[in-house]
Amino acid sequence: MSWPRPRPHRRNGDRNEPSHARKRVEDVSVAGDELLRTLYAEHAGPLLGYVLKLTDGDRQRAEDVVQETLLRAWRHPESLDPSRGSLRPWLWTVARNIVVDAARARRARPQEVAEDALAVIPVEDQIDQALLAWEVAEALGTLSDDHRAVLVETYYRGRTVAEAAEVLGIPLGTVKSRAFYALRALRLALEERGITP
Repeated sequence: MSWPRPRPHRRNGDRNEPSHARKRVEDVSVAGDELLRTLYAEHAGPLLGYVLKLTDGDRQRAEDVVQETLLRAWRHPESLDPSRGSLRPWLWTVARNIVVDAARARRARPQEVAEDALAVIPVEDQIDQALLAWEVAEALGTLSDDHRAVLVETYYRGRTVAEAAEVLGIPLGTVKSRAFYALRALRLALEERGITP
């Protein structure tokens, strides 16, 4: 028995297509649907049993593999030719290849982790850091502009004392003394807010 080759289904309302051509396309579509039902009825059960062994009993994966295998058979009607012998060896080979390809794909990407495993991983709470940064910013706001500028250049921007002196346009010794007094004033402002080093 040879199976009709499935063809793309066109819309019924295509005005450029003669009605007899639309009827032929509909007949092929119906034959393709019937072919898929026949393939499923004859081969799905035994194929599922085989694939369950390949997937270590994972029924959902096995059903997906069976569905994909039968779909590939439908897409390749030349494989359904009875003169080529039984269809089952071809189906079993396709199913095995699908399982092997899926296993290779899983090994190629990072391991998936279940959500319950993620719940036990400690997550660093950054709220405390954000609140501390906010308090420090407020304390910096209480300093004079000169003291704040020196601290911003030396601590936040990571400049050396010489680089800060050049950027601010003040002598090297002035940067050192302002940094000393700025740090002392910042410490007092933080202590007033209840933050101690």
